[in-house]
Amino acid sequence: MKFLRMERQDSGLERVIVVGGGASGMAAALSASDSGRKVFLLEKNEKLGKKLYITGKGRCNVTNAADMETMFDSVCTNAKFLYSAFYGYDNRAVMEFLENAGCPLKTERGDRVFPRSDHASDVTAAFQRELKKRGVDVRLGTEVSGLCVKEGRVTGVRLTKGSVLEGERVILCTGGLSYPATGSTGDGYRFAEETGHRLVERRPALVPFNIAEEWCGRLTGLSLRNISLVMTNGKKNLYEGFGEMLFTHFGVSGPLVLSASSYYDKSENIRLLIDLKPAMDAEQLDRRLLRDFEENQKKQFKNALGGLFPAKLIPVMTELSGIDPEKKVNEITRQERRDFGKLIKSIPLTVTGTRGFEEAVITKGGVSVKDVNPSTLESKKVKGLYFAGELLDLDALTGGFNLQIAWSTGHLAGIGAM
Repeated sequence: MKFLRMERQDSGLERVIVVGGGASGMAAALSASDSGRKVFLLEKNEKLGKKLYITGKGRCNVTNAADMETMFDSVCTNAKFLYSAFYGYDNRAVMEFLENAGCPLKTERGDRVFPRSDHASDVTAAFQRELKKRGVDVRLGTEVSGLCVKEGRVTGVRLTKGSVLEGERVILCTGGLSYPATGSTGDGYRFAEETGHRLVERRPALVPFNIAEEWCGRLTGLSLRNISLVMTNGKKNLYEGFGEMLFTHFGVSGPLVLSASSYYDKSENIRLLIDLKPAMDAEQLDRRLLRDFEENQKKQFKNALGGLFPAKLIPVMTELSGIDPEKKVNEITRQERRDFGKLIKSIPLTVTGTRGFEEAVITKGGVSVKDVNPSTLESKKVKGLYFAGELLDLDALTGGFNLQIAWSTGHLAGIGAM
């Protein structure tokens, strides 16, 4: 029989153990430290906030400066569950904390908030300074293998190194399955399931789409701005948005596509419809086409579209139109022109699925919020056990909203564990 070494050096002082040193974990450790209890922050990587370093293309979109109504509207799953978390520690509180902790911020298009330096490392550094100031015992390279539970109450965590770290309160902030190279390998889901918690199916979210149409690959690298995108199952529109998208060798990506993926249902036949000219209705677009065609009436169709589309897109649009590319513009019929206008307003793409967790920004699904008290984030199954961050069945659109969920739930869990 293997005997585990029990670590208990601080007599009489109740402990809070935070498992996972990402965004929610650091926030949880900080708020828990206000209780005067001994707080441990365990991180299996060699540094804290490893996933933060790659968010926002290395710039770290820390939150969104929108009003609270927009914050809640941007949450895709279980928004009502976040009422206490969001109002207890909102986007203004996060911004104030970082500014005061030596990380100046700036707000960009779409109310997205970034470090003024454009360096994600500055966000993590601000938290590290505060953690040290408040006496949090940060242990890097420390991996948890399981929870210790006795008579319905958590008593500590088992470490892979063969010892047990005792603690009266444990906050799980282990993240989801996205970007597994950063350490998000789903450990927390196993811990939750082993202790009787229900799990909602986990799948990639804020993730690019695979597309059936081969012509997408020919447009690899082309970014379309100021377009509208609709995702439909043929019966209703599941998502509508305006902004930017990107063609890739496998399909499509970019902000609009990532947001649409949060509403994707793999059990349905899903199509995307691209409107290249959303500022014009059908009649306005037809007048524009008529004007362009009159100015280029002696040119071949394939050479008369330079004022409408990026050069790389012209051959594809010509092909999709069904109009002979060699045809003179003055020979194009009224019906052909009208049909071409319809194509411009609704280019169809067939979604065959999403990319994997390796390319997903976040994980959709996770620990069921039905098993968690929304006012404290304590488990309804195990006393003294708390959940925060991506581990929970919570997700939002791109734009800093998911990090706000992490900060807010981490803060609330830390207070709950006080």
